[in-house]
Amino acid sequence: MRMENRTARLFRQGVGGLLAILGVAMTLGGAVLLSDGGSAWYGVAGIVWVICAIGVFRRDHRVILLYGVLLAATVAWSVWEAGFDGWQLMPRLGLPVLLAVLLVASTVGFRAPRRSAWLGSLAVLLVSVAVSAVLHGQSGEASDPLLRAGVSSSYPPANGMTEAAARQDWPAFGNDQGGTRFSPLTQITPDNVQQLQVAWEAETGPMGPGPEGGLEVVPIMVGDTLYACNDQNRVTALDAETGKERWHQDISGGTAASGKPCRGVAFYQLPNAEGPCAQRIIAPNQMPGLVALDARTGEFCEHFGDKGFVDLREGIKAYPHGLYYVSSAPQIIRGKVVVGGGISDGQYWGGPSGVIRAFDAETGQLAWAYDSEQPDRKGAPPSGEVYSPSSPNSWAPISADETLGLVYLPMGNATPDNFGGLRRPGDDQVSSSVIALDAETGRLRWHFQTTHHDIWDYDVPAQPTLVDLPVDGVIRHALIQATKRGEVFVLDRETGTPIAPVQEQAVPQGGLAKGERLSATQPASIGLPAFRQPTLQERDMWGITPLDQMLCRIQFRHSRYEGHMTPITLGQPVLIAPGSAGGINWGGVSVDLDHGVMVVNWLRMVDRVELVSREEAVERKFRLSDGQSPGGDAQRPMLNTPYGAYGTTFLSVLGTPCNAPPWGLISAVDLASGKLLWSRPLGTARDTGPLGIPSMLPVTVGTPMTGGSVSTRSGLIFIAATAERTIRALDVHSGEELWSARLPGAGNASPVTYIGPRSGRQFVVIAAGGKKALKTRLSNTIVAFALPAPKP
Repeated sequence: MRMENRTARLFRQGVGGLLAILGVAMTLGGAVLLSDGGSAWYGVAGIVWVICAIGVFRRDHRVILLYGVLLAATVAWSVWEAGFDGWQLMPRLGLPVLLAVLLVASTVGFRAPRRSAWLGSLAVLLVSVAVSAVLHGQSGEASDPLLRAGVSSSYPPANGMTEAAARQDWPAFGNDQGGTRFSPLTQITPDNVQQLQVAWEAETGPMGPGPEGGLEVVPIMVGDTLYACNDQNRVTALDAETGKERWHQDISGGTAASGKPCRGVAFYQLPNAEGPCAQRIIAPNQMPGLVALDARTGEFCEHFGDKGFVDLREGIKAYPHGLYYVSSAPQIIRGKVVVGGGISDGQYWGGPSGVIRAFDAETGQLAWAYDSEQPDRKGAPPSGEVYSPSSPNSWAPISADETLGLVYLPMGNATPDNFGGLRRPGDDQVSSSVIALDAETGRLRWHFQTTHHDIWDYDVPAQPTLVDLPVDGVIRHALIQATKRGEVFVLDRETGTPIAPVQEQAVPQGGLAKGERLSATQPASIGLPAFRQPTLQERDMWGITPLDQMLCRIQFRHSRYEGHMTPITLGQPVLIAPGSAGGINWGGVSVDLDHGVMVVNWLRMVDRVELVSREEAVERKFRLSDGQSPGGDAQRPMLNTPYGAYGTTFLSVLGTPCNAPPWGLISAVDLASGKLLWSRPLGTARDTGPLGIPSMLPVTVGTPMTGGSVSTRSGLIFIAATAERTIRALDVHSGEELWSARLPGAGNASPVTYIGPRSGRQFVVIAAGGKKALKTRLSNTIVAFALPAPKP
């Protein structure tokens, strides 16, 4: 045995110490996991690491053989659990392989084992991997997304349902009142999209000091002007060709910003009118209220409400500022501005009403109000009374059908979300539903509930998408409703009856807190895929290293989880998959109207929620939100109920999701057959990483996301949305990425596209605002892309 110098000795001792520390941690954690019925590998590996540490200190060459056997077993176990998925193998093999390298390097001076022993270990490794791969392949894993009608490799032919000519602007949040997010433009094609370049960038005003910040607006473009709002009570008008500011207006009305995003504004043209405010922008502010501005000058429309303002606090029971807000663009139908509002989750029973109201688009006078607990009352409540407190609200984008005279609203829950024992009949009727209201009277025409007695925060978050579909040789006026649960329902928008079949399916029961109740079944849209992950298993837990993966496994074992819709349980954390972010969120879907193809970007994130007694909530000092966050606070005091709750995204100690990637995907579905056309993860890991530190790895992982897509007649999908400062163009037929560009902040919004009327160029525009919740860089910038301008 050779003598070692001081450097070699210190290195060997450092490796031994590292093995000892990691080994003890793995042994202790592994013992806990094994006692909970979990995997034995972590405890065994920890013991072997401790033995190897002792051998390194003693300079015993047998540690190499021992570690080699462990490594062979680790590789076999990893393949058995995860197959050959690189991201799944990383936490299982990354650290063990690194330790193997360090171990070999530290034992250079040891007496070497015989060559035959190394060859034997290699043979064992190869046989183990082969056997494990076969066993993994026979494990019967569920598909992702959950398929119900199968897969088709053939993109459907043109259906002849859309007009050949269409407008070239983007006049509403979803381009049209029905929120299809479809553009008939064809200038940018799969053949030339790689030539896209930045045409202009524009700032939308100073960034706010609030805890969230970020710019999530989906601008609208009318004439030659782009209109946008931000989270600081500011509306900005930009030249759609150059990005040069035309005007901006402070619409705060003297009210402080409350940290809520502003995702859009609406445009209205007064019939047969000219002059000031004949064309107007209707925007929400954080009072909350509605504001009318002259589209040309940005001046307030003096004859709308009170000098341009309608105060939405009228008729609402007093509440702490910021707990009632409007973040989505209003909808305009038949001369009326229809608006809902959001209520911060989990605060207290008896909070602000979720009343839906319509105002005259010219005068701002109340036209009607829909209060789910007072459905027969058309107007405001009598003097001295208020709209029903804690009623279901509608915070997401709204759709409308001018011909049918119906307005469609995606409904949230009656707060607080995680306990429903105090809900009234009207709450349980329309919570987590899509409803159709008569545009003239506000009367409920129909409703369809996507989650019965929702205690999981499964608000309906996406704009209802209105399309006409050929069904059995007949054209049906359809409504597509995407949900946080990952279910996508296709309904007749005249009656609310399902077009794609819906089945009531049994869900887990029992373990309820006193006073709670459950529905025995939940609706499933069995003719379409379900955009959520398969039922979680312990092996689906993830981490950067085996240690944080082990801790996630322990949390999984310590939580109640019986699959989708596991009931919220008193005193035990419950895993909710998909979590409250979805599934599908406010980005909704886009539709290739020419071919009847729906494009869905969706999440595979998990929440962990614990219901606690009132006494424990007080002891843990659960307090009301300060109103400065956009919702989703971890502490949920749920005052005036017997309980409180604590809920977060299911994350590791390093801040990464405990469930394995991909976390964000994009898929395409043939609406006629319900078959999946393609699906792929979306987003690389370069701008995210453990502890919020960007990994700089441009490797596709499928990041968390918020925002939506645009589909074009030329066969492209434009989407940013990911936790990455990148916008992409995909081939709608295959999902192949054709182009991408970096952004100043993550594009956590939805893009828009239009033709500039002076240049005739097609622009693709995205708000690159980022989002603190996704740990992405924040920005106040809107970026436009276009093909190179023709040379003069």
